[in-house]
Amino acid sequence: MKKIEAIIRSEKLDEIRKALGDIGINGITISEVKGHGKQKGITQQWRGTTYKVDLPPKVRIETVVKTKEVDKVVTTIVEAARTDNIGDGKIFVIPVDEAIQVRTGETGEDVL
Repeated sequence: MKKIEAIIRSEKLDEIRKALGDIGINGITISEVKGHGKQKGITQQWRGTTYKVDLPPKVRIETVVKTKEVDKVVTTIVEAARTDNIGDGKIFVIPVDEAIQVRTGETGEDVL
C-alpha cells in the first residue's frame, strides 16, 4: 500500500475530486494548508493596493491506495491539477506498512 499526498492549488480541488472519483478513488482526506515552494508567495492587488502573500493557501489531498493503483492515481492528479504555472503543487508517494479498520479490526489492503 502507498499513501499519496498531493499539495495543490485550492481552485483545482473540485476538478481533482471529480477525476479521482471517476477512477474509483473515493476515500480521501482534504486539509487546507499554507505554504510555498519555488514561487515564494504571490503578489495580489486589492482596492488599488498591492501586497505580497508569502504563504498562499493550498490544499493537501491524502489517500491510501494499493501499490498497483499508484501510477493511475498520480497521473490523474497531475492531469487535473496542472496549469503549467509555478505553484501547481507537488505529489509525494509514501509507503504504508499497515492499515487497520478501527470499527472492525480488519487489517491490510482489505481496509481500503
